[in-house]
Amino acid sequence: MDWRKHVHSDEKILAGKPVIKGTRISVELILELLSNGWTEEMILESYPKLSAEDVKAVFAYLRDCVQQELYFPLLQTT
Repeated sequence: MDWRKHVHSDEKILAGKPVIKGTRISVELILELLSNGWTEEMILESYPKLSAEDVKAVFAYLRDCVQQELYFPLLQTT
């Protein structure tokens, strides 16, 4: 999937955070909802401007971020 068709960044929108095109819905918000137990169906019902492809694009974007090492290293705890 080419996430660039769904996700973009504009410094005038949410201070440049990646958002779903045509919305002010951030990638961060979608990931937060999913990490809090929301299902894709719940997200789509609550945010009707989103499509299932938009949600999939968030994962594709995240995958590319990890592949390009755009993340914070996790420190080991003892």
